[in-house]
Amino acid sequence: MSDRDTLMHANPQVNISRSTALRMQMVLLCGAIAVIQSSLGDAGSSLAVALAALIAAVMTEWLLTRRDHGFTKIQDGSAAASALVLALMLPNQIHPVYAAMGAAFAMLAVKHSFGGLGSNWMNPALGGWLFIRFSWPHAFARALEGQSIEETTEYVFQSGSMADQVIGGFLNDTVFRFLGASLPSGYIDLFSSQNPGIIADRAGFAIILGITLIAAFQISRSWVSILYLAVYGFLARMLGDLPSGGLWWNGDVIYAFLSGGTLVAAFILIADPSSGARSAPGKAFLAVMSALLGMSFRYFSMAFYGCFFAVALVNALTPLVCLLERTLFYQKGAACAGGAK
Repeated sequence: MSDRDTLMHANPQVNISRSTALRMQMVLLCGAIAVIQSSLGDAGSSLAVALAALIAAVMTEWLLTRRDHGFTKIQDGSAAASALVLALMLPNQIHPVYAAMGAAFAMLAVKHSFGGLGSNWMNPALGGWLFIRFSWPHAFARALEGQSIEETTEYVFQSGSMADQVIGGFLNDTVFRFLGASLPSGYIDLFSSQNPGIIADRAGFAIILGITLIAAFQISRSWVSILYLAVYGFLARMLGDLPSGGLWWNGDVIYAFLSGGTLVAAFILIADPSSGARSAPGKAFLAVMSALLGMSFRYFSMAFYGCFFAVALVNALTPLVCLLERTLFYQKGAACAGGAK
């Protein structure tokens, strides 16, 4: 076995060539663009939520590491990146104090309880989100108002801003006319929602841009998010209309992608090179499981933001997947990646 083969077996994530600092900077940039887009339509509420999470996360990590490392640990940007990802999953109208407490919990109980970056037992942002979601469920009440599958779909088809009418009309007169189709009113608004909701759903265009940038810079294996969205979209098309008494193959894929946190779940999968698994089959398995569980939670368990529960549950399956990888693909005793960074 050559030295290169030995390296690949000992460290099968060497395909990730970018430094931690660069990866975190890209996540920060993409998250910041999404927060800004959402803030433009809510008088800065989204920005207040993001700043509260950012300050709390950075301060908590500094207090935990300053004795041994001074400012070096917070300079890699991982705490700030986790805080912004957490903010994307929070309602834009939530009180910033909840965002700060969730970010502090993410650093203290999730990231550093087992040693910090690379040793955390799940994605810190997801851990912070679950902490807020179950500790203060009323904090999500406003974001969840009117966001059942039936009520929000009805909104999409019956409303539309002036921008939606202009852009939608242009697309219908040009692109869709030649396809023999028509884009219903309201879909353009989904790329920049003005309704109360999680920040990511209010900034669909920015999230898509962020996923594209991270894929372009080869931060991680971009096909993981593509596979996740492909499976999720297929299931949404096939089954998404059934819970409301609809028909097979009649689900709304566009709505499924642009609501319920679907895109930010894909963003987490692509921004985080250690969703747990190291091998291509392992990552593919976790991406498919995320899509299957997310679809089940959202449409059949009526958890509108079921994608987040799904990705968190998949994090819990990571040790088992890593064990199987060591047995099947890598040398016995090769280290397994920790939870998502």
